[in-house]
Amino acid sequence: MKNILTVILIAFTIGLSAQNYIEHTVEPGETIQTIAKKYLVTPSDIYALNPDAKRKFQPNTVLIIPNSKVKNDAIEADKRELINYKTHKVKRKETLFGLSKKYNVSEEEIKKANRFLYSENLKRGDKIRIPQYKTIVSKQTLTNTVKTYTVQPKDGKWGIAYKFGITVAELDALNPFMNEVIQPGDELNVPNIENNEEKAIDPKFGYYEVLPKEGFYRLKIKLNLTQEQLEQLNPELKETGLKAGMILRVPEGVEVEGSYNAYAITNLENNLTNFKTKKLALMLPYQLHRIDVSSVEEAKDQIKNSRRLAAVLEFHIGVQMALDSAKQLGISTDLKVFDTRYHVSQTSDILAENDFSDYDAVIGPMEGDSFNRVALALKADNVPVIAAMNKPKEVYSNVFQTVPENELLRKAMIDYVKADSLKTKVVIVSDHAHRATSKAIQDAFPNSKLMLTNKDKKDKTKDAYFVYHSELQRMFSSGKTYVFLETNNNAFVSSVVSMLNGFRSKEKEIILATTDKNKAFEGKDIENSNLSNLKFHYPSVNKDFDETKANGFVEAYRENYGVSPSRYASRGFDITLDILMRLASAENLFEASTDAIETQYIENKFRYKKSLFGGYVNQAIYVVKYEDLRIVEAK
Repeated sequence: MKNILTVILIAFTIGLSAQNYIEHTVEPGETIQTIAKKYLVTPSDIYALNPDAKRKFQPNTVLIIPNSKVKNDAIEADKRELINYKTHKVKRKETLFGLSKKYNVSEEEIKKANRFLYSENLKRGDKIRIPQYKTIVSKQTLTNTVKTYTVQPKDGKWGIAYKFGITVAELDALNPFMNEVIQPGDELNVPNIENNEEKAIDPKFGYYEVLPKEGFYRLKIKLNLTQEQLEQLNPELKETGLKAGMILRVPEGVEVEGSYNAYAITNLENNLTNFKTKKLALMLPYQLHRIDVSSVEEAKDQIKNSRRLAAVLEFHIGVQMALDSAKQLGISTDLKVFDTRYHVSQTSDILAENDFSDYDAVIGPMEGDSFNRVALALKADNVPVIAAMNKPKEVYSNVFQTVPENELLRKAMIDYVKADSLKTKVVIVSDHAHRATSKAIQDAFPNSKLMLTNKDKKDKTKDAYFVYHSELQRMFSSGKTYVFLETNNNAFVSSVVSMLNGFRSKEKEIILATTDKNKAFEGKDIENSNLSNLKFHYPSVNKDFDETKANGFVEAYRENYGVSPSRYASRGFDITLDILMRLASAENLFEASTDAIETQYIENKFRYKKSLFGGYVNQAIYVVKYEDLRIVEAK
């Protein structure tokens, strides 16, 4: 037996040598991921040859590393290094082509420096940045195992990773300074494989990155593609099987972002480079002309009795505290405050009497027509106007809508449930007014069950807002079930929540969810303990701050005002600090607001996406849940 084992070991060693495998001794502090990056292989490749590493990984362990797909041929290339920008004011009849020739840069390089030119035409009076480069002769690459690839139109990270047979993580490792959203003309380091080894990127297909522990069954649920279909599209699967990080080709139109996307939070403190004083305007309806400032008690009563004024003042306090926090980071602010009096005519007077052309951003106004007037007036000067607490009527190219659209909230909740790998069943309980929403949920979960409310017996055109206890109970069997409850009727919510609590048992786990958490889910007849028992989940623009963690803003607010900050104070703080941090990390707010940057502060987070012909809309949404009588973020 011993001799046989010796022969097997010798044969295995010879086999490794023949395939140019490498032995690596684990150093303190190393992980499988860092080792995989070092040798340009995947963690799955290492685990395949070292299965014991999954349960026993420690310093001095010897790992067998497979041969990388890249070659070791040295490459010489000229590189252009960006050294500065020159400001150019566009004159009459000037074009991008003419400016590219004048300054010896490409049209694409000018567009990348002025992102608005991707959706807008160059026009007279525009102040644009012209990049200035110096040429460096590079005789060595990052590892001497890579070559340069120029990003083509419609290229994405997943497609490029697929083309060169690597994972997105490996592509990131080869390009530490790569933008989150790559643009045509970008030059990337890629494995230096032979041209005939490169896979063709076909625009008729999409590309999907396999997640850890995903098998063919999970992909069937997520992508609606069988193992046979995936193997037909990706023949290498028959030999290698599924590996975490590998890129699969899928048919065009397949929802490859169907899982709940937890974007990495960007800490802008690490990117602060622009410390010029920021010029902000705050336009809010203080209505100071109605407040009797000669009497403190009367002023207090007016503030107490006006919910709008109280919200405005709390928001203002949050703004001021954000300015203090930014100052500690070296960011100075010149803030001008204007009272719009919640009236369009007053807003028009403010615009007529002040020049806002050199402002970095304007926050407000709150009133819809006033906001529209300001946004339209400042559009020509490309001054960002921030819709802080309301959705604007029109999202012009200079508008930043901080409140996400309802459709995004609904999609976030559906995607969250889709991403639950332990999900077994979905039940939808809805009134007739929400049939469209119920249909969208059914489309997302084809095997779901739908129960609609009963109609009034005397008047069939009216909704009676109830379902029978026995019929609802038959919807549940053992295992885990998500229940989407879609209604605006408080009594109906109270009834269903009570019944669902009664259906719960050790064998039946019931999780309550909704795509629209409106006032129907509040009220004295709905006990928070029942919602907590059902782990009630819903999408939200904001979340409650975490009481268990130290929070400088919350502590300072309590110290100064004796109470916890309201959501208006937190929102004023979050929006203002986010604006200042973005302005300090780029030349302007537009450059600092790509959809690759997601920021999070006290109760709000922001990730803006620019529409093709409009402005910027916040895409960042929380999914929160009731847990032990608290509302916390659902992970």
